[in-house]
Amino acid sequence: MQSVSSVEEASAALAAAHAAGHRLRIGNDLTADGMERVLEHDPGDLTCTVEAGVRLSALSATLAASGQRLSLDPPGDPTIGALVAGNISGPLRHRFGAPRDLVLGVTLVLGDGTIASAGGKVVKNVAGYDLARLVCGSEGRLAFVARVSFRLHPLPKSARTLVVATDDTASAAARVLSSQLQPSALDVLHPGRVAILFEGSERAVEAQLATAQALVGGDEADARVWDESRERQASAQGRLRFAPGELPETLASLTEAVVRPASGLAYVSRYTARDAAPEGEGAGTLERLVERIEKELDPRGVLAG
Repeated sequence: MQSVSSVEEASAALAAAHAAGHRLRIGNDLTADGMERVLEHDPGDLTCTVEAGVRLSALSATLAASGQRLSLDPPGDPTIGALVAGNISGPLRHRFGAPRDLVLGVTLVLGDGTIASAGGKVVKNVAGYDLARLVCGSEGRLAFVARVSFRLHPLPKSARTLVVATDDTASAAARVLSSQLQPSALDVLHPGRVAILFEGSERAVEAQLATAQALVGGDEADARVWDESRERQASAQGRLRFAPGELPETLASLTEAVVRPASGLAYVSRYTARDAAPEGEGAGTLERLVERIEKELDPRGVLAG
């Protein structure tokens, strides 16, 4: 395994592999463990640029000093490179999306050692943005992710959780989703519970919580329920995609799962045939597009993925 500490080192490693006809697996044969810098944080623009080896916890601590965050809360403490390559998300995906929705730009090293950039750190800059988003979830098949620019959000002043214990979790989730409520997270902890997170100002969160309790009942709980959700997600054996309108049928077919209705994702305790494709809508089309671009960017197949 080779750990690089700069874009140039990554470029040299991939250029050498390309010349020799060797294959490299990003994250195994070649890692960004030595690239651990937060290169830029612009609180006014709510953007940051970081190297791929930075751990999410380290980035969170840096951003928190300015009252901001990267609104991603996946299981564990992945590096930024792993986060992007896997398009990994957690409960906050309900409101803020996955890495693909928060990435503004990337610096990549292609299979032949070419250094390329796509997108930018300013929200209005859309040049090359498709490639910046496409590399999210590519699992190292398209390029070595060296640097990433993200859109950020302010840290909420208040965060409170409601847990609804019910035999009809699909109905409870549907009532919340069809209401005017704006939760930051809504997970069905199947079977039997719906966890709902409200964030914002103290007054707004108090009002949302009261409205939700009047709508679906439930009791306030502490943040440990979200730790449970992430732990169950991490230990899941498979991932099931479904149309949001199919939530009742999906839950009826599962014995145990963490389900994110707004995203149409269920992390299941047993592997299913519908698992393993990239997350999100249009996943099949996305996979075909990745394969086509993979052939163009890495024709010699240096990147094993």
